[in-house]
Amino acid sequence: MVKVPLTSNASYLIRQLPAPTAFIDTNFNIVQTSDKWTSLFNKNNECCKSDSLFDVFPDLSHKWKMVIENCFNGNPQPMGIHKATDCDGQELWFEWSNAPWYDVDENIVGAIIQLSNITDAINNELELNKKELFLQQQAEISKIGRWEYNIAENQLIWCETTKAIHEVPQNFSPNIENALFYYKEGHSRNTISMALYEAQNKGKAWSNLKLQIITAAGKEKWVMAGGKPIYNKGEMVGLIGTFQDIHEQVEANIKTIDNEKLLRTLIDNLPVNVYIKDTESRKVLINKAECEYLGVKDPKEIIGKNDFDLYPLKAAEKIREEDLKVMNTLEPIIGKETKKTTLDGKSTSFLSSKIPLLNSKGIAYGIVGISLDITKLKEKEKELRNIINIASVQNKKLLNFAHIVSHNLRSHSANFSMLLNFLENEKDEDEKTKIVEMLTKASNSLLETLDNLNEVVSINTNTNIEIKELYLNEKITDAKQGLSTLILNNNAIIENNIPEDFTVSSVPAYLDSILTNFISNAVKYKHPEREAKVELSAEKKDNYSILTIKDNGLGINLEKYGKKLFGMYKTFHDHKDARGIGLYLTKNQIDAMNGKVEVSSVEGEGTEFKIFFNEKN
Repeated sequence: MVKVPLTSNASYLIRQLPAPTAFIDTNFNIVQTSDKWTSLFNKNNECCKSDSLFDVFPDLSHKWKMVIENCFNGNPQPMGIHKATDCDGQELWFEWSNAPWYDVDENIVGAIIQLSNITDAINNELELNKKELFLQQQAEISKIGRWEYNIAENQLIWCETTKAIHEVPQNFSPNIENALFYYKEGHSRNTISMALYEAQNKGKAWSNLKLQIITAAGKEKWVMAGGKPIYNKGEMVGLIGTFQDIHEQVEANIKTIDNEKLLRTLIDNLPVNVYIKDTESRKVLINKAECEYLGVKDPKEIIGKNDFDLYPLKAAEKIREEDLKVMNTLEPIIGKETKKTTLDGKSTSFLSSKIPLLNSKGIAYGIVGISLDITKLKEKEKELRNIINIASVQNKKLLNFAHIVSHNLRSHSANFSMLLNFLENEKDEDEKTKIVEMLTKASNSLLETLDNLNEVVSINTNTNIEIKELYLNEKITDAKQGLSTLILNNNAIIENNIPEDFTVSSVPAYLDSILTNFISNAVKYKHPEREAKVELSAEKKDNYSILTIKDNGLGINLEKYGKKLFGMYKTFHDHKDARGIGLYLTKNQIDAMNGKVEVSSVEGEGTEFKIFFNEKN
């Protein structure tokens, strides 16, 4: 019971009270306050008197009047907590208490109101509530639950999130046994059991254990479990840990891995070379076809290498320039025919495409390259082109041959018809004898024509010709011996400048015919004012063995006769032995071996023939 005399002597004692204190009379007017109260609620530290408590604190609940009135009756009750604003405008929390105020005669003359500043405690509690709410929200968002295990009481506590992950009701009471039961039998249950054992017996914590549980609803879930021991004065008293639902992430990762495997399988089995390069043109991905082309088994041997590591310098510079253009302009290259040569000399034709890889901002961070090996296709195309060319040439030959056959046989037929008509109408025996002689000559001429035509057919229809590597000088010696009489009678000089070991790829019989025809023509059509001279030389060039036969004879007007030079029965000099069949036959023989003939000539000075023997047969 607080008794304070209503004298001015007590005023000094009240002002020094350590807590904010106010004395109010039974009319709720403030009679006296402590300095603590004054400094909090009165400006300029002036003592506030005669003001009603509810005027000074208008936000006080009027229910408190009943509490204070009970205090006036000697029955004080707790007033609770109230927020007030101090003289600086700062909001503070106070716990209010009251007691009757007695005079010296022990009569209640009012009430004593005392405040306890609990602002820090309230703020701490609010902050704690905020943190708990934040943690709860974070747990709900991240699906991370908590659990605690008290060893002494053998009590396991799950938070709401942990229970939700297990799909059990919120009133569920877990224990160690049934908690372990939720883990999938096998690896997951064995792993968590071992972790608990080592934690309790060795004080070992565990974290990031990716395990599977089977929920109360029978669903399989992937979870991330972690835990550690807690100690009190060096003694283990329990375990605490986290429990996170990672099922969606794991399923997404599994699906991503499956998609990556599917994509990798697809890329590796595409019949084209596929690669991805970064901005420095370094390979970051290649498929099996690209590995095979570069001659490696493991992509790791290529990953990280750039074009300068894989191709000759000039080729690498060209590829790099092309890559930069695609990444800078963002314009893809589609279906460009290119030729690549690796450092080991392997040359391949490709149909190449390069597409820029763009990030979310539209900036290129690399390129995707796709190359189709068309080397075999190009070879087939070349073969087809050759076949078409051959067919075209053969067609021309066929038309020419048909024209020759038609013209020549018609001429012989008309000659025979005319001579037979003369013979039938002739009465003179001597004239008949002459006509018969003429018929004999015509018959021989027809036989010769048929032999020539038969030889041409044989050359153009023989698909099984056997080409051999022959020493050229041996065949030249044979040809000179066969033409020795012609050479001797014409005092011809054969100058052979061909190396002894020089070889050509040819059909033996065709080479004999070619040498005989060209050398005999060079001697036969010599210039009347000088001795015949024939020069022979040879060289290897561009997959050909080239035989050059040069003479100083009559020469040919190529401008006038060039297109007819190798025609059948085409002659260009008034020579008694000229038949116009030799060059035609040799040209057919050379063509049959995929060779060619070039000629240069100056009329009156001589002619030079170059015979190209194909060495790629």
